[in-house]
Amino acid sequence: MTEDLQTGIIRISDDVVATIAGLAALETPGIAAMSGGISEGLAKRLSGKNAQKGVSVEVGQLEAAIDLRIIVHYGIPIQEVCRQLQLNVRESVENMTGLQVVEVNVKVEGVAFKEEEPDEPQQRLK
Repeated sequence: MTEDLQTGIIRISDDVVATIAGLAALETPGIAAMSGGISEGLAKRLSGKNAQKGVSVEVGQLEAAIDLRIIVHYGIPIQEVCRQLQLNVRESVENMTGLQVVEVNVKVEGVAFKEEEPDEPQQRLK
């Protein structure tokens, strides 16, 4: 995005939009991780500093299109998670950048199973 003002030009990098979208995605309930893509071998689970992984953006003067590759938690309705993901990403990018998000495309590349927690000692009732 480039905005020409009387005081100068404001440019928002594609990487900034990708980071905002990635962080919004990771904050969405039901999203286990972002995916680095099947083409890189096994799907890599990424978070935090690597929030741009699994995110592709096309940014124009006033609009942005966003593609996300995600891994969802097992047992949660995928379509509901993805709808909420689309809303969260759209809202975050539009609020922080002023760009109009024309589309948020989601590709589910995997399902994460909950890791079994170690058995805790059970207290016996007397």
